[in-house]
Amino acid sequence: MDILAWLTDPSNWDGVGSIPHQVLIHLIYSIVVLAVATVIAVPLGVFVGHTGRGESLIMGSVNAMRALPTLGLLILLVLLIAPTISNSLAFVVPSLVVLVLLAVPPILSGVASGIRAIDRSVIDAARGMGFSTAQIIWRIELPCALPLTLSGVRGATLQVVSTATVAAYVSLDGLGRFIIDGRAGNDYAQMAGGAIVLALLAILLEAAFAGLGRVAISRGLTRRMPAHPAPKATAPRPRATA
Repeated sequence: MDILAWLTDPSNWDGVGSIPHQVLIHLIYSIVVLAVATVIAVPLGVFVGHTGRGESLIMGSVNAMRALPTLGLLILLVLLIAPTISNSLAFVVPSLVVLVLLAVPPILSGVASGIRAIDRSVIDAARGMGFSTAQIIWRIELPCALPLTLSGVRGATLQVVSTATVAAYVSLDGLGRFIIDGRAGNDYAQMAGGAIVLALLAILLEAAFAGLGRVAISRGLTRRMPAHPAPKATAPRPRATA
């Protein structure tokens, strides 16, 4: 009941520090991180998937980022960057860097795996038709890799949204603010309420990506071809008698 009272308290839905305000800040962090991660990961994924070069080095290095302790790396970057920056960017930049490192691996893996999964006869046929390398990438490989690419972006989005709460450890806003402040004041209703809002946000984003996939991905790639009605049977014409 305390959790429901906190969630329905009008004071928690208006003004600075309210639930809508913290959700907006949380989304801004997540969008910026995903945009930067996509700019980094997509070209690397195209390079690895198209050429097959550097797979062990690039993929190995990127996958190693998943083992980095997020909170520990955040504190380390704050200690290194804070002395050189005198404003709030001393905490914003380390938080974004840590989240970008978390978002790059699934996007890169999705793009590279999607391109490698394409039947090579399709690429050979395109070359035989006179397609240039750029045309093959833009008109064949990227569209065919879109299902796995979106899957990687969706995974990265959920990881970033759920992990962006660490920004509250370095005094930044976001949904993690409710969890940190609630823990500091032994306000477990606030902690649980913030966690519920975060979970609902993740579910909404998951549903949004599912809808985006249905719209953006070709039906031929997902085998969702429209059903055609069976032709109606026609009665045989009677033969003319002499």
